[in-house]
This record gives sequence, C-alpha cells and structure tokens, in this order.
Amino acid sequence: MDQAPGSPKEPQGASGVPSCYRHPDRETGITCTRCERPICPECMISASVGFQCPECVRGGSGTGHAPTANQPRTVAGGTVAADPRLVTKILVGLNLALFLVQLTVGDSFTDRFDLLGRAFVPEFGTVEGIAEGQWYRLVTAMFLHSSYMHIAFNMLSLWWIGGPLEAALGRVRYLALYAASGLAGGALTYLLAEPNQPSLGASGAIFGLFGATAILMRRLNYDMRPVIALLAINMAITIWWPNIAWQAHVGGLAGGLIVGYAMVHAPRERRSLIQYGSCALVLLATVVMVIVRTAELT
Repeated sequence: MDQAPGSPKEPQGASGVPSCYRHPDRETGITCTRCERPICPECMISASVGFQCPECVRGGSGTGHAPTANQPRTVAGGTVAADPRLVTKILVGLNLALFLVQLTVGDSFTDRFDLLGRAFVPEFGTVEGIAEGQWYRLVTAMFLHSSYMHIAFNMLSLWWIGGPLEAALGRVRYLALYAASGLAGGALTYLLAEPNQPSLGASGAIFGLFGATAILMRRLNYDMRPVIALLAINMAITIWWPNIAWQAHVGGLAGGLIVGYAMVHAPRERRSLIQYGSCALVLLATVVMVIVRTAELT
C-alpha cells in the first residue's frame, strides 16, 4: 500500500512489531496519543490520557499553551532529563573507581567497608561489623567487588538494565529504587548470613532493578519472557554458584518489586506519596531487620 504524502512512516522491527520512531532498534506496542507514532519507554512522557512523545510535548501539540507551559514527565512522573542515563553513568563510575582503590590499597580497605555482621578481624585486632555500630557497611558494601569477573558482570547488568529504567522513572525515583533495593539486600544478608561471613557487591541493588524492570514491562504490555528468563538464569546462578550471598539477591529483588510497582502504578493524584512511601516502607523493613539481628549478636 502506498503511503499518503506527509504521513509518518512507522519503522518495523524484525518481528513485524512497530519500532520507536526515535530509536528504530527498539520494538514497542505503545504509540503517542497525539501523533500516533510508536514510542519506547525512554521516549514515553506521561500525559492526562496515555503517553506522548518528546516532540509533541516540546511543541505543545494541540494544547493551546506555550511549549514551556507543561514540564515533560516520564512514565513514573519524573522530569525528563537531557541525559537519561546520567545517574547510571555515575553509579558505574563510582563502582569502578572504588574497585581501583580496592586493588591499590588492598584488603585493609575492603575489610573496613564490606558487609560484616560481627567478627574479630586480625588485621585490625578488634571486633568489627554492623552489630558493633558500623551501619555504614550496609551502604559501602554496595560499591565494592571481590574480583574482575564480579564487577564486570554487575556493571554490565547495571548499564544494560539501569539506563532504560532510569529514562522511564526519572533520576530521583531511579536513585531511590536503587538505594532501597541495595539496602534491603544488605539487611537480609545481615539477618540471615553467618555473622563472620563478609559480603560485598552491587548485586542486591541490581536485582532490585531487575524486579522493577519486570513490573514496568508488564505495565507496558511488553513480552515478559526475556526478563523472566534472565531472572531465572540469575536466580539459578545465585543458588548453585559457590560463595554468592543469595540473601542480597532475594532481598534486593523483593525491594525492587515493591518499589517498582509503586513507581509504575501509583495514581497521578497521589503519585509522590505512594512512590516515596514505598521506599520508606522498604527502608523501615531494613531498619527492623538490622535491629533484630543486632539484638541477637550483642
């Protein structure tokens, strides 16, 4: 069929599913409610009805207002940023920088900041751990890694999953999701793992991103099979691969599912309250787990 003059041509993916007009390599089933061109999650801006593409929002298409009258918003209500991967880039850079410090300084640095319940550390000659009041280990352990393979796998996963998710949620919501998931994973590790077994890595936070991605894909009616398969593979590795803190993966995934669901499904009129309330709920559960475990160990 011939295309009418001036009508937008929709790119088609290999499977026949329309591709985003701004990112032809991304198949999508969502269209802009104004120009009706297909758009991917990175290009979707929440509107009063459905979603709009960045061009329609910037141009104020049919709104009767100036282009600056309405602030573009992501699917979750966040501000559309010029660089939708900025936070992900910073997180990757911070992890790589601290891994370089680990390689340079050695175990004395890693042992001071990894996740440790309570144990005597010969290098320091003292009893160390979260139970000794070193709660900061729940945060610092999220940015340390044990080997080249460990950090490579985590950073590739962070870049692949985190970038699109940051674009869909917005920077602040994405960072809140990352932090809540990582802390939930660390707290569950502290609660269930042996107190003298150190743990470290960004896996808890990354599993949270996996969970939130699954929620987002479900919300957008995307094919769930790829993300489910990826989750299944990672969970299998978690169970069967030695020396992996499965508690961090499970805790992070649970936190990501809770926060991700709130981020994507919160009604517009109470969006911020529900979204950040879910983060507070996960943080409260984290504090409770830490308090309970500390009481057991002291």
